[in-house]
Amino acid sequence: MSIALAVPAPAASATAADPAAIEHVLTVDCAESPGIVHAVSAFLLEHGCDIVDIKQYGDKAQGHFFMRVHFASGPSGPDAQPVTTEDLRRNFGPVGEKWQMNWQLEPQGRKRRVLVMVSKMGHCLNDLLFRARTGDIPVEIVAVVSNHRDQEGLVQWHGIPFFHVPVTAVTKPDAEARLLELVDQLDVELVVLARYMQVLSDELSAQLAGKTINIHHSFLPSFKGAKPYHQAYERGVKTVGATAHYVNAELDEGPIISQQVIEVDHTYTADDLVAVGRDAECVALRNAVRWHCEGRILLLGNRTVILR
Repeated sequence: MSIALAVPAPAASATAADPAAIEHVLTVDCAESPGIVHAVSAFLLEHGCDIVDIKQYGDKAQGHFFMRVHFASGPSGPDAQPVTTEDLRRNFGPVGEKWQMNWQLEPQGRKRRVLVMVSKMGHCLNDLLFRARTGDIPVEIVAVVSNHRDQEGLVQWHGIPFFHVPVTAVTKPDAEARLLELVDQLDVELVVLARYMQVLSDELSAQLAGKTINIHHSFLPSFKGAKPYHQAYERGVKTVGATAHYVNAELDEGPIISQQVIEVDHTYTADDLVAVGRDAECVALRNAVRWHCEGRILLLGNRTVILR
């Protein structure tokens, strides 16, 4: 993790106590040590901020501390101006340096710029498009990239740019270069693989580390390859699940963010399992994207700490 880059000035978010207040979210992780909470609280008090919500966790085995603070900052006097995001970041710098913190400070509710990748199946894409459109998740989907054209009409209906980037063994390097080009041109903050059925190269995974989320069924490694739900049906499975995780060089083994499990029984057909699986995939991916964009996920090795 690193200090957040500059972002456009946030819109004011009113609170009941002070309609001029601007809300922010501060996330912190560092080595466990007495006085961290006091240092953060004292900083907020000195800057006239009110804590709206605070979550913290100390991992005793690793000796590491995590904290997420949602707070409101407002004028300190009748003629004073609210403290800005840039002021808060600049002034918190010495605190972060003293405690050797990894930290981010963002306007609360800021929409992250997201690029979605999809192949033929559109259920996860459709769910994200709807929730972005209605404001249910704090994202702005700036583009959809696909190696097929099946979802082009849906994406265009939402008024979002659609990029058809075919992938073969020969064109894979060029396709990945095109993706990186779009990520750079569109200032993408998060890439979401919404049932994108292509394996990213190790080089691409490394370049997008910490900013790419994937979704897949949770039958792995038992049922691999084509029609995993039909394979599972033949074995008489009693649960159907889905896993959303960060992408790394290990195929489908990046840090897990969200999982969903749904019980099934002998009355479910193979097609029923597929339908249940689609629901589980949508929920798991939606949660992962929401928590990432709300600044609730912190990494601890190959594990995630999610402060909800």
